[in-house]
Amino acid sequence: MSQRPRLPAAEPHREESESLGFGARPIIYGGNRMRLLVTGDEFFPALLGAIEDARISIHLETYIYADDNIGHRVTDALAAAASRGVQVRVLIDGFGGGDYARRLVTELGAHGAEVKIFRPERWWRLERKLLRRLHRKITVVDDRIALVGGINIIDDHNVPPAERGRIGPRFDFAVACEGPIVTPIALATRQLWWMLSFVRPTESSGPRPRVDMQPRLGGFPGGVAASFLLRDNLRNRRTIERAYLDAIARARGEIVLASAYFIPGYRLRAALLDAARRGVRVRLLLQGRVEYALQHYAQRALFGQLLEAGIEIHEYRPAYLHAKVGVIDGRWATVGSSNIDPYSLLLAREANVVVYGAEFAQRLEAVLVQAIENDADRVRPEVYSRQGLIRRGFNWIAFGIVRLATVVLARGSNY
Repeated sequence: MSQRPRLPAAEPHREESESLGFGARPIIYGGNRMRLLVTGDEFFPALLGAIEDARISIHLETYIYADDNIGHRVTDALAAAASRGVQVRVLIDGFGGGDYARRLVTELGAHGAEVKIFRPERWWRLERKLLRRLHRKITVVDDRIALVGGINIIDDHNVPPAERGRIGPRFDFAVACEGPIVTPIALATRQLWWMLSFVRPTESSGPRPRVDMQPRLGGFPGGVAASFLLRDNLRNRRTIERAYLDAIARARGEIVLASAYFIPGYRLRAALLDAARRGVRVRLLLQGRVEYALQHYAQRALFGQLLEAGIEIHEYRPAYLHAKVGVIDGRWATVGSSNIDPYSLLLAREANVVVYGAEFAQRLEAVLVQAIENDADRVRPEVYSRQGLIRRGFNWIAFGIVRLATVVLARGSNY
């Protein structure tokens, strides 16, 4: 077996006490404990346990907050924490949270918790910024532990009625972080909360959040290096995309990516094609079930080019694939909320964690490979090439609509 290439050593911590710049290359923090959480079966016990252990503060951000058994359990835990004096702040996207999010403003507020809605729906006002959503999923407890990933506050089995009992739980990931990496994660949540107060004159914004990083410079002995990546329309427009491009360019052995919606732009496609041509094994685990038709068929328009270059495409079948993760050369791994599509990379607020360590990366890779081998159908080039012209044309029309809509909606900036 060939030896896996070594990645560069972690950079030293930067002692920036007032704000952190995420727009350039990511800052790498050493000495962290990083625990992979696979599906809601592992994520929700970790989330509820952290909330129950909270003594000072809880900040939770999510896209979807469902009115189901999981949503109720999290709500009860947050209410109990607020009642015992913990500062509880919850930020929910206005579209993903829906009516239940609005009810939580009152329900949790009665216990002393604060709830804000990110961009409440205003369907009577047709605006380009309507689709610029809060898609990231972050929980920070006591500035001690942070959970980051792609898992919303929703039961894994909460699916459309026609699918209930027929499919398995959503396939998704999160990571529980302890150590210096928690500091920039906590700062990001506080700054967004402050920003929302700042742009709403009826609320007091107060001073810009600052975090003293000095107490966290030590980290855990033998801990792993990690980075925190944001995507927004201010300083971090292409941070996550750049991290993928840099890692793919350095790949020498294998790339394994899982994305619920995979519609990469030209640069990411070119990077993956170049990696395949220089002998890197590239495997993609993609959505096999039609959840959102436009995105599903748009991504299939790219299959011909990818398959021709030798890239393997596997479609996950047992349930909805919601993962947004990747592993490169068994040493670089990312877990987060960002799909590899125009919406995530150009419009939504996203958050990913990158872990630079073999143990974590190889555990994530093992889970992905097991899913590829046992729960996915490989798209064969000879079968795909036999698609009729009507089907191919439909795929390309869907792709064109997605790309055109993104160009129009991505113009301008937003908070």
